Amino acid sequence: MSQTLSSLARMTLRQLRQIASDLGVSLYSRKSKEELLSAISSRQVGTEAAAETGSVGFMDAGSGLAASATATNLAVLEAELPPPHRPDSETRVVFLPRDPQWAYVFWEICEADRQQAQRAGASQLCLRVADVTGLSNGGAHPHTLQEVPVDSHATEWYLPVPLSDRDYRVELGYRKSGGGWIALASSAVARVPALHPSEQILDQFVPFSLETPPATFPSVASPSASSDSNLHERLYQTATTGWRRLGRGSEAFHELEDSDSSGLGLNASGVGLWASGRNESGAGGVAPRQRSFWLVADAELIVYGATDPSARLTIGDEEVPLSSDGTFRVQVPFRDGQQVYAIQAVAADGEQKRHITLEFERRTPEDNSNPSDQAVAEWF
Repeated sequence: MSQTLSSLARMTLRQLRQIASDLGVSLYSRKSKEELLSAISSRQVGTEAAAETGSVGFMDAGSGLAASATATNLAVLEAELPPPHRPDSETRVVFLPRDPQWAYVFWEICEADRQQAQRAGASQLCLRVADVTGLSNGGAHPHTLQEVPVDSHATEWYLPVPLSDRDYRVELGYRKSGGGWIALASSAVARVPALHPSEQILDQFVPFSLETPPATFPSVASPSASSDSNLHERLYQTATTGWRRLGRGSEAFHELEDSDSSGLGLNASGVGLWASGRNESGAGGVAPRQRSFWLVADAELIVYGATDPSARLTIGDEEVPLSSDGTFRVQVPFRDGQQVYAIQAVAADGEQKRHITLEFERRTPEDNSNPSDQAVAEWF
C-alpha cells in the first residue's frame, strides 16, 4: 500500500478527506473517519492490484479484503496511539465588567488542579464575588460575599453586579460535598462603572480680589477656546437687562455711589461722614478706645452644561465656546436683583435646536461690610 493503515489512522478527518478527494472517493465529505479509512485503503489496494495484474475483478476482491481488515483493526490501532499532546495550562480566572449591571468572567482549570480538587471531595464549581472597595491586602467587606454555582464544564459566565461604582474580585473554586471550600484562583480587582454620570466636577474658580469692582472680574473660558475676559460681564448684563432696579444692601450703595448726583455725600461704605454725629474716623472730642474691623463677602454664579461638540451655544446674545467634549462652564457675577439666562444650542446643520432658560434672584437684606483698606477706628 502507498500509505499504511497505521499512518492513515493518525491523520485528522480533514487530511483524510483531502486524500479521499485525490483518489476520487465519492461522497467523501459525508463519510465518518472509519468509512474514509476503509474507502481510502480499498481504493489504494485496488489501484495497486490493478497496476500489477491489470484485472478489474482482482481489484474488487482486494477492496473487499482491505475493507474487512480495516474494520477489524481500526479500534486496536487507535487504542495503541498515544494521547494527543496538550499544552500545559495554568488555572486562572479573569473578571471583566461589561456595564454597570453585568460582568463577564472566564476561566481555565489545569487538569492537575481539577484532579486534586476531586480527590479532596469537590462537588460543585462556583464563583465567589467579593466587594473589595477601599480595601487592600486581599480583604473584603463583611456580608458582601456572593457565591454563584456554575456548570462544571463551563469556561465562562455572566454575573449580575450587586452594586455599581464598586471594586470587585472573583474567586474560582469548588464547594466540597461535606462542607468547605477549595480555592483554585482569584482574579484581579476591577472597578464596575457607575450607573449614573459622575458627580465630580473639576472646579476652575476665578482668582479675584474682593476689593476690585465686580466689573473687572476675569471670566473662565473654555479650555479649548481662547479666553474672552469680558464674556462673564456681558452675560450678566444681558441676563439683568429689563430687570435692573435699585438693589438692596451693597448693590444699592454702589448704585447710589455711581449716580452721586443727589449730593448726599456718602463715602465708600455707604454711610455719610456725619451720620453718627462724629467725624469720618468715628472719634469725637473725647479720645475713646479705638479698634478697626472689616468684612468682605460676595458670590458668583456658575452656569455649566454640555451639548454636541459641533453645536453652536449661546447664552442670551453671547456665543459661549465649547470644550472638545462639548461641555461648557462660565462664572458670572451674582449681584442683587434678578438674572435670566436664556441658553440655546443649535446643531451644526442648523436644523435642530434645544434651549433652556434659567432665572435667579439674589437679595442682600443687610450689609454692614467694608474692605480692609477702608477699616476705620470705631467705638466699642
